[in-house]
Amino acid sequence: MSLRVTSRFSRPTTLRTRATVLAAGLGTSVALGAGVAAAVDTAAASSATSATTAAHAVEAQAAAQAKAAKAQAAEAAKAAEAKQAAQAAKAVQVKKAAQAAAKKQASWVDPVKNYKLSASFAQNGGMWASKHSGQDYAVPTGTPVLATNGGTVVKAGPNGAGDGPAYGNAVVIKHGNGTYSQYAHLSQVNVKIGQIVKTGQTIALSGNTGNSSGPHLHFEIRTTPNYGSAIDPMQFLRSKGAQA
Repeated sequence: MSLRVTSRFSRPTTLRTRATVLAAGLGTSVALGAGVAAAVDTAAASSATSATTAAHAVEAQAAAQAKAAKAQAAEAAKAAEAKQAAQAAKAVQVKKAAQAAAKKQASWVDPVKNYKLSASFAQNGGMWASKHSGQDYAVPTGTPVLATNGGTVVKAGPNGAGDGPAYGNAVVIKHGNGTYSQYAHLSQVNVKIGQIVKTGQTIALSGNTGNSSGPHLHFEIRTTPNYGSAIDPMQFLRSKGAQA
């Protein structure tokens, strides 16, 4: 009798145990599945974030490289422009130097320094048979007289070097352009006929010889070596760049 009771109650207990185990297994499976799903979602989100970060990094790097390339190009353009400007400035300087050298070589100068202008060209007066034929420079006796331009001495000596006693001691120089310059009333003549002189070279000393009312230099520009062919010397010198 007792054996039957034990056997009757053991079967439902076994069934309940199995049911409990099955339910626990299903719960574990459900929980495990939920955990796996959550892990998958987290990994996906992390992967997406990483991809976005990488994309931003690539974009930032590309932008930085583009900016650096632009700056480098601008710097190169600026350097090229500066070089071109320097070359242009140098070319202008070379041109100016060449022009200055050419001008200096062909320039004319005043016949004396530290002077005061007195009687002028074509001025009337009792000192001359007709109008004044040159320009007078009031300077002390012994002032160096300069060749206003390079050329060859064609007249030199007393009696106006052949132009008459009114000029006193005188010198006439023929220049390369067919123009002649004359220097008169000299106290001393330092050149000879046929001598070649340079622009600014001392050719004589000023004085008071001939028809003169005081120490000065009488200066003429002529179209021939002889008296009577004079032109306005001041206008001529100014046209040649002399201070006059």
